[in-house]
Amino acid sequence: MRLFNRIILLTPESVELEFTLAGIGSRALALLIDYSILLVFILGFWILWAIFVYQLLDFLENTGVNYADLPIWLVAIAILFSSIIYTGYFIFFEVRWQGQTPGKRFAKIRVICDDGKPIRLSQASLRSLLRPIDDTLFIGTFFILFGKREKRLGDWVAGTVVIQEERPQGRSTFVISGETQQLATELPQITNLSQLLPDDFAIISEYLHRRRLMQPRARADLSLKLARQTKAIIQLETVPPGLDSDRFLEAVYLAYQEQFPAY
Repeated sequence: MRLFNRIILLTPESVELEFTLAGIGSRALALLIDYSILLVFILGFWILWAIFVYQLLDFLENTGVNYADLPIWLVAIAILFSSIIYTGYFIFFEVRWQGQTPGKRFAKIRVICDDGKPIRLSQASLRSLLRPIDDTLFIGTFFILFGKREKRLGDWVAGTVVIQEERPQGRSTFVISGETQQLATELPQITNLSQLLPDDFAIISEYLHRRRLMQPRARADLSLKLARQTKAIIQLETVPPGLDSDRFLEAVYLAYQEQFPAY
């Protein structure tokens, strides 16, 4: 059994990103935490529902209304709401927290798309709806243990993969100009760098450290494309004149590392 299985994903920008798969241990820990939280939510709902039903039936009893068929409907409604809580929990957190639930955040793992991008609503929904099937007779565990990419059925259908949280380490090894350093110092005050997701930062880092191996034309095109996308993400209105796309990406790289040193 592989303890640390790594995969390489190709982004739409033709940048290769390498990740470590989460593994069965981390995923089991995350699921245990999530199911414990879910148990509290669902148990709390059933307690409140029982109080509501008791008061409703007591009211109907006093009014003399025939409610013989009502209890079965109330139980059915409670089961329906419990299912919504179950599936909605994973959908809400995985979309809101970019592929993480409270359990995944504690275990330091994350769900991403097969192309390295953050998970979307449709994919989170598919994963959540198929989770009961994966949990039945440990079908999901079988797929994770014996699959090359350690995917459960929900991951295969949704086109997702679960990885360990990794942050590009180390400082830059390229020469920094004065203009680049100045912009890097100003960026935290004039932009919102927190909008730049770890996966976005990883793409910038991969480009900056591998650009020397690229053909000049391909490098120029990719640099300009990444610079435009990054400028939109961090909501930067204008770039100082005379600063090319490479220098701009270097400034974002430095500023992000300074603001989020663990990254």
